[in-house]
Amino acid sequence: MKLRALIALVGMLALVLVGCRSNPVYNVSGAPVTTSTRNYSMSDVRGAILQAGASLGWQMKPVRPGLITGTLYVREHMAKVEIPYDRNSYSILYRDSSNLDYDGANIHGNYNGWVQNLSNAINSRLSML
Repeated sequence: MKLRALIALVGMLALVLVGCRSNPVYNVSGAPVTTSTRNYSMSDVRGAILQAGASLGWQMKPVRPGLITGTLYVREHMAKVEIPYDRNSYSILYRDSSNLDYDGANIHGNYNGWVQNLSNAINSRLSML
């Protein structure tokens, strides 16, 4: 009986440690804008980024031409990114977070997944231009 309890405890501890992993912050830098046409504007790129973020629950805010901020709230967590863009490329850069254990270089692994999903959604929207 004690062996079972010990195995259960070790298993639960392993799950906690795996669930709380931190990884280096993932930034998207200079991702190419790839579309199906040459006749698109910077405004079209802006719209694709705004739509992609909104479709995933990000609160997207145009700051000025060429810059959007995105904020995502998931339960008690918050992630904020800056998205500089032009007709040729875009980036997704970490700016702030709460309850994601950011230590200046590493962050909770979920953050990286959220940024990768955002990048994939942006690429998908851009491909429809």
